[in-house]
Amino acid sequence: MLRNDFPTSIQSMRLGETAQFNPGSVTDVNREPIRPIKILTCIHSLEPGGVERVALRLNVAWRQLGAETCVVVGRESESACPGATRVSQGLRCITISGAKGIGRRTQLPWMLRHLPAIIRAERPDILFCPGNTYSSVAVGMRLLLGRDCPLIVTKVSNDLKRRDMGALLRFGYHRWLNIQGRFIDRFVAMAPAMVGEIASATATPVDRIAVVNDPVLRGSELARFAGLHRPAAAADKGRHFMAIGRMMPQKNFGLLLDAFARMAKPDDRLTILGEGPERPILTALATSLGIADRVAMPGHVADLTQWLGDADVFVMSSDYEGVPAVLIEAIAANLAVIATDCSISMADLVGHGRFGRLVPVGDEAALAAAMDAAPRSQSDPLAALDHARRFTLERGAADYLDLMRDLMRERAMLRA
Repeated sequence: MLRNDFPTSIQSMRLGETAQFNPGSVTDVNREPIRPIKILTCIHSLEPGGVERVALRLNVAWRQLGAETCVVVGRESESACPGATRVSQGLRCITISGAKGIGRRTQLPWMLRHLPAIIRAERPDILFCPGNTYSSVAVGMRLLLGRDCPLIVTKVSNDLKRRDMGALLRFGYHRWLNIQGRFIDRFVAMAPAMVGEIASATATPVDRIAVVNDPVLRGSELARFAGLHRPAAAADKGRHFMAIGRMMPQKNFGLLLDAFARMAKPDDRLTILGEGPERPILTALATSLGIADRVAMPGHVADLTQWLGDADVFVMSSDYEGVPAVLIEAIAANLAVIATDCSISMADLVGHGRFGRLVPVGDEAALAAAMDAAPRSQSDPLAALDHARRFTLERGAADYLDLMRDLMRERAMLRA
């Protein structure tokens, strides 16, 4: 229950059973369990997005492991992801009400205004920021709350070089990253290759950067993807190319449409799963390129299994990424993979060429040539499945709890 002095603009709902006391416990300096870890996660909304989806799944897993979890949702959304909504039903959520008119440009000030009161009432041990978007929230809480601020764990979910930005804007962004390093207790890299980039960009010692492979797949999902069986296609049958992501400039689906138009055979098809503000632009582009009859854009889908089972080649055309969850899902589902080299982690994610081919960012000709030469599946499905197993939710959730326990022990020893 919320305290009586809690702002009336905040509504809380508790759904599901109370978490049980077990491994997700805070320990004292003698490693004796004293109470469950309390984790508060902030997300701006339940709109479709990989960062938010993974955050909700992690909270469910932490709760099952014995931690007390609470998710703060900054604003309601008419385009809330059905899958995220279903996951959130098993969690304790606090939704900030009265957010009419709050959009992407105003959601950060809205969160900064209301989150301090929630933290003071909830008294979490850990404030978990599930992606780069939320690092500003973390810094704001440290400045506003001082010693009352919980320990901050921030996952770096996106590329830090940001080659898409102009020089001046990129300079300011990198200065901001450097400031963040002074306020965040632990950064989490989603792949080993990100550690050096985070350390350099944030001026953070490497011992304050943990590595937890992004937990994008439940074990049951991995098994379901592994069980997909496609009938062998005739050599002269068209291939089905698949892309997944929000229709935002970052994903550069326009590049994908241009490349597809350049290389596609008459029977080839392209499906783009996702929703976003660039839909009208992409629809018009497909028409102008003369490929509208071979391109499907059915919107956001909660369950990718059927769609991945019907595809041959997964294509990522992004300008920048962190550790894209859909790429791991595509590898697990035995799809061939073609992607732009849009993150320092991409080479590791595709097994340095073993599970996919990378092309330069923004290079239409190279992307088209790689798509044209792509096979219809992974060359070694068992190895691809074993590679994807590094990114299971069960493993990642436990690793996060270990990190949080270690961080709390360090603080306890410093204060002893």
